[in-house]
Amino acid sequence: RRSYLESKLTRGRRIAFDYGDARIGVAICDPDGILATPLPFLDSKHPKVMQHIADLFAEYEPIAIYLGLPKHLSGSDGEAVAKVESFASRLAEISSIPVRYVDERLSTVDAQRRLREAGKSAKDSKLLIDSMAAVAILEGGLARENK
Repeated sequence: RRSYLESKLTRGRRIAFDYGDARIGVAICDPDGILATPLPFLDSKHPKVMQHIADLFAEYEPIAIYLGLPKHLSGSDGEAVAKVESFASRLAEISSIPVRYVDERLSTVDAQRRLREAGKSAKDSKLLIDSMAAVAILEGGLARENK
C-alpha cells in the first residue's frame, strides 16, 4: 500500500533557481520532496556559472528544475521574464531535466520575512536572500505537484 506522499510525488530531488542579473539563488529538496534547503548562491556573471550548475546537477541528480518566473503583481510579464526564459534555454543546453516555471511573486518578501524571523541581521540576510527566495520557489513548486 502506498503512502499519501508516494501517491502524490515521484521520488527524487528537485532543484530551484531564483535567477537574477547578479546572483542566482539555489535550493534543493530531499528525495521525498519534504524539506527545501538553500544552497550557496551562484554569481550570474561568472564565466563558468553553467559549469557550476552542471556540477550541482551531477551532485544532486534532480528530477525536476523549478525556475521562478518574475511576473508583476498584476500577473503581467515583467521585463525580467525574458531573462529567465533565456536562462531556461541555457539550462536545457546542459541537461534534459524538465524545467517548470513557478510564479515567484512575493518570494523575496517571503524570504525576507523568514530571515527576519530567524534573527538574521541585514548583512547576513543580503548573503542569504537569493537562495531563500529559491526555497520559496521550490516549496511553491512542490505544493503545486502535490495538488
